[in-house]
Amino acid sequence: MAYFTSPIKSDNEIMHAISIAIYAMVAASVLPFMTSGLAKLLGRFKLKDNDNPRVFQQGLTGIAQRTHAAQLNAYETLPVFLAAVLTAEYMVVQQGVINQLAWAYVILRVLYVLAYMINMSVLRSILWTFSFACSMLLFYFSLRAN
Repeated sequence: MAYFTSPIKSDNEIMHAISIAIYAMVAASVLPFMTSGLAKLLGRFKLKDNDNPRVFQQGLTGIAQRTHAAQLNAYETLPVFLAAVLTAEYMVVQQGVINQLAWAYVILRVLYVLAYMINMSVLRSILWTFSFACSMLLFYFSLRAN
């Protein structure tokens, strides 16, 4: 009997698996803030710039401007990703699939920011497409769940 493992997972095992996707959601949610901070650092943001940060952002150029644009794009794609993960969890899509697609999204988004910063527009578009596909696949698997 020592070799027998139950096919029924404990609540603790299920919650641990779900928490992997939640960590990806947190990482994706923090990414725009980190990118914003990086754009400010590269643009030499000063405390007085906080009086009117939109004017500061409009004056960014080069890598600082591209980093800011990557941050704005992160805010645009984040709600779709979060909804896709939550929908997949609700529809009880296989947890491993959710976890893999959630972390693939995060990794692709980090690479997207880097590609945006170094001005590799074709690579950036490919990474954007793949990261968006992660969210769409989560919705697709949700629709297919029994």
